[in-house]
Amino acid sequence: MTEHKPSLHDLRIDETARSGGRVRVFLWLALVLLVVAAGVSAWAWFGREAAFPVRTAEVVDAPVGGAGSTAGGAVLDASGYVTARRRATVSSKVTGKVREMLVEEGMAVRAGQVLARLDDSTLKAYLAVAEAELAAARRNVTETEVRLREAGLTLKRTRALAADGVAQQADLDAAQASVDALEARLLAAREQVVVAERQIDVRHTELDDMVIRAPFPGVAISKDAQPGEMVSPVSAGGGFTRTGICTIVDMTSLEIEVDVNESYINRVVPSQKVEATLDAYPDWRIPGHVITMVPTADRQKATVLVRIAFEKLDPRILPDMGAKVSFLSQTPSGTTVAAPPRRRLVVPRSAVRTENGQDVVFLVRDGRAVRRAVSLGPSDGDRVEVRSGLASGDRVIVDGPKELADGRKVAIQ
Repeated sequence: MTEHKPSLHDLRIDETARSGGRVRVFLWLALVLLVVAAGVSAWAWFGREAAFPVRTAEVVDAPVGGAGSTAGGAVLDASGYVTARRRATVSSKVTGKVREMLVEEGMAVRAGQVLARLDDSTLKAYLAVAEAELAAARRNVTETEVRLREAGLTLKRTRALAADGVAQQADLDAAQASVDALEARLLAAREQVVVAERQIDVRHTELDDMVIRAPFPGVAISKDAQPGEMVSPVSAGGGFTRTGICTIVDMTSLEIEVDVNESYINRVVPSQKVEATLDAYPDWRIPGHVITMVPTADRQKATVLVRIAFEKLDPRILPDMGAKVSFLSQTPSGTTVAAPPRRRLVVPRSAVRTENGQDVVFLVRDGRAVRRAVSLGPSDGDRVEVRSGLASGDRVIVDGPKELADGRKVAIQ
């Protein structure tokens, strides 16, 4: 076999293989660049910021009390309800079955009028037993009195015989003991008569409790039981026992109760003149005055309860009607004066959010949400006063996603 010897010809570079390697490098480089470009395009497309759809409202400058304020001299407006100082759900003193109902809704009743009667057949039977016991006790007294008179005669004869020496001392002592015993028995029998009479009084009281009467004059606004139903002064468990017969309202005790924000309670004084309007009669202005301010505040609502009296009652005024009250400005002499209404910035309540105990709103600036901390005042329905942080004409977001944050892109709907 001939052995191959290396030569200079073997060291020569093959140009064909060299050009093929360059082509493959260029192909791989182009492929890498294409993948990078596709990745950049995909990131730009899928990673771009999405705009949150939102609705906005304008911060407006409104008078205190809202647009519904009508009193030119009002220093404060508040909302409340008509209430009755005397209102009672009439119930029975004992548990029993209703036999008769004598009241209907809307009926005027007087004090002491019978409203209902309960079944008293068992109590009447107990009363008959008590009367029989009283009769027996009285007959027992009569019998004891007869025996005592007889024992008294026997004692008198025994004393006469003992004085003559015919009867012994033992016979006299026995006769005296019999008289003493009968006197004690008569005293006990008379006490039994008293006890029986007291039992009858108790039975009569129990029978009287079966008749339910009106505690004061007024109007029945509800009928809560029907004949055949069980009633009880306390809940007896289950859903078949009523705890009331009817509800009575004294229409002469109607007044208005309003909650005044504690920040403005210094504008309210006793006997201050007010103008009230009922939601049912918005064009009817009803004069009244402040009765008193309940000396405590509601820490959850930050309000103080104020009681308002009507100057004159009217049949159109009904319990639980909604009312709006305008507290009028007065001079030291008590005359009403016109006062220009104070104005304030208000926003919809839905625009306010709470973050870490701070009230905030989101404005719209150049298509992005801008977080703004605000200080709030009292609310008026679905609007709330903004004391600081906003200006009239600003647009706040009232309907947006919960994840809305400062600087996020938004699209106004």
